[in-house]
Amino acid sequence: MAFTFSRQRASRRKDILNVFGIFVNNNYAGGVILVLSSVFAMIAANTDLFASFNDIWHINADFAIGSFKLEMSLLHWVNDALMAIFFFVVGLEIKREMMVGELSSFKKASLPIFAAAGGMLFPALIYILFNAGTPSANGWGIPMATDIAFSLGVISLLGSRVPLSLKIFLTALAIVDDIGAIIVLAVYYPSHEIHFSYLMYAGLVLLLLIFFNRMNLHNAALYLVPGLFLWYFVYQSGVHATIAGVALAMCIPSKAPINEVRFFVRSKYYLDKFKEASHGELSILANKQQLSIIHNMHSIIRKINPLINRFEHTINPWVTFSIMPIFALANAGVLFEGIPEISAIPNISKGIFFGLVVGKPLGIFIASYLVCKMKIAELPEDLRWSQIFSVGIIAGIGFTMSIFIDSLAFSNELIINEGKASILISSVVAGLLGVIALRITTSKPKPKIRRLVS
Repeated sequence: MAFTFSRQRASRRKDILNVFGIFVNNNYAGGVILVLSSVFAMIAANTDLFASFNDIWHINADFAIGSFKLEMSLLHWVNDALMAIFFFVVGLEIKREMMVGELSSFKKASLPIFAAAGGMLFPALIYILFNAGTPSANGWGIPMATDIAFSLGVISLLGSRVPLSLKIFLTALAIVDDIGAIIVLAVYYPSHEIHFSYLMYAGLVLLLLIFFNRMNLHNAALYLVPGLFLWYFVYQSGVHATIAGVALAMCIPSKAPINEVRFFVRSKYYLDKFKEASHGELSILANKQQLSIIHNMHSIIRKINPLINRFEHTINPWVTFSIMPIFALANAGVLFEGIPEISAIPNISKGIFFGLVVGKPLGIFIASYLVCKMKIAELPEDLRWSQIFSVGIIAGIGFTMSIFIDSLAFSNELIINEGKASILISSVVAGLLGVIALRITTSKPKPKIRRLVS
């Protein structure tokens, strides 16, 4: 009886782990965690928890080694350090797409590139239209951004009814959008006064990383250790420190240390040796020769896997399920009580809302339509223009990147709070409208009918 109970308990544990594994690997799992973190942050900001919750993020968390000291609050560690890791993963995704994905050739990349450009230009223009000539005009970069995690999570809710080519289009568009946001951050929203001496030091570190890349060196420490110095020098330069994450990602090797032929030959050799070494033992643990062969096979498998892929596979779950929720907890807390106090500047809300909800889909649709009519790009055969417009609405989910830019664009806490509230409302509206539009413009795939042969 005890044995049966033990087996049942082990089976339940296995089922729980399988469900958890499916959840973690799900496209919108990260979005769910991000939403829950944001909701908690908003509840905390508007209840008795506000004072203590807000104080946590302003605790000084200085880092010191000997005479070296880096003075930063917990909030700055989140926005400058943890977000640099997020941008590192974004940079890895961009590089992968440029090497082998939808951005690897002009023919593949032209449609999402021009669509993303339109999707950034129109929201910025709409925002400026509402805020021209006022101090709030500095926030024109806020509605330009697309939250890649949320947008892909929302589109995945519709499952197989969304064509694969439309999902690929949105992914490529969001990646190009990230490139645009990174450029805007670097050029227009520096965190402090620019110090060119530190930029020079950062450039020297970057040259060292490029040298390691050209030598196709795949030791992770050779990139991570200089990467820490790169982050520090960029942070001290006044350029936003998150740019260091992207720069480091561009230096990570995408070429495996060995080619496929050598991998195949060596793998076959080790498999043959493994078979020969078998002496009928009940466990491999008793066969030292087989254990040695397994170790060698692990080494050869590691060598065929490029460092860029290993980094992405290792770090991405930490970004999705740790860094982004922490960012939301630290930044998504909107104090609704303070919003009426800034009724004198309602144009910020209008600029963000209409920029994301109207400007995004219009810009993406018009730019895509024009470049296709001009024969610069081609619309995939299985897509319709109504679907491009629908996915453009979903691209209006700004959230993470928009909140990040909002915190850099303004120094007044009330204005930052107004921006956050507008971003959250706009993102929810864009998500809901996008889902409705896609349900209307896409059809459920017909079930395959199997022919019975008698």
